[in-house]
Amino acid sequence: MRTIEKEGLSLERIIFIGRTYEEYIDMFSLSLEELKGKRILDCPAGACSFTAKGTKQYLDITASDIAYYYGNDELYEKGLEDIKHTASALEKVKEHFVWNYFNDVTSLLKHRKAALNDYYQDRASNPKKYIPCTLPTLPFAEEEFDIVLSAHFLFTYADRLDKEFHFAAIDELLRVTNKELRIFPTADLDGNRYAHMDELIDRLTARGYKAQEMKVGYEFQKNANTMLRIIKGHHE
Repeated sequence: MRTIEKEGLSLERIIFIGRTYEEYIDMFSLSLEELKGKRILDCPAGACSFTAKGTKQYLDITASDIAYYYGNDELYEKGLEDIKHTASALEKVKEHFVWNYFNDVTSLLKHRKAALNDYYQDRASNPKKYIPCTLPTLPFAEEEFDIVLSAHFLFTYADRLDKEFHFAAIDELLRVTNKELRIFPTADLDGNRYAHMDELIDRLTARGYKAQEMKVGYEFQKNANTMLRIIKGHHE
């Protein structure tokens, strides 16, 4: 627990909910073919099943998250609690979401539980694939991965994470990728585009990256249907 204290992290402050592998494919406009043979990082990965399901399809995926300083069983129980909380909270704000990917709250919760179960079983079988980290610092070598994916953290919590944190975290995620970084969504929890997006894109362009907001075939939270794709200059 010393690590937890050092990180200033309490389990209560973590929302441990995950998306399914299928959601990742749609959120990031990916295909199995383009992922084969690539070294992939999912950060922060939370209780997502992308690593678990992808590993079964022989993909080379590493999951990293601040939550992984905690044990697997502890996080599983936390995940179940958070799914219950989500159910009651969503019933009150259903109009803020687009109900075509999921038919209703029951359908959504089924997917969230499936993701949590897949994460839990895979971390128990492949613990070395689940690496604790605290952004904006990652325990990986420069250009260790080909593709880095980052979902529902940067931009999403723009009200809690300032511009300096965002820019530093994105710099670090780019440091560990050889080819590209994809961030989803580009909207905050109110569905507003990230306020500093234009400044961020100008900053990245000046550094030789190609940065582009792209619409994707996934929308659950209203207006959260675009990702930021950043490609390193030598891969344009």
